[in-house]
Amino acid sequence: MSAKARKLFDALDLNSDGVLTRAEVISALRKKGPTLAAAGDLPFWGVGDADASSALFDQANLDGDGVLTFEEFEREVDRRFGW
Repeated sequence: MSAKARKLFDALDLNSDGVLTRAEVISALRKKGPTLAAAGDLPFWGVGDADASSALFDQANLDGDGVLTFEEFEREVDRRFGW
């Protein structure tokens, strides 16, 4: 398990329900992205606009159920960010 992926997932899980929705990812990256990047918890190039955040969600949501589990999220960010 990637500790960085877990920390980022928890930061993006705004309602702490253990899954991420598209709206949550977009909102959290917009609000917290720069702070997470400054702390080294997210690459600066990973802080994108709503379209980039939505694309990250789509890439990770392989089963198409509209929510990301930690495992889906971890697989995508580890691949994308090289963790």
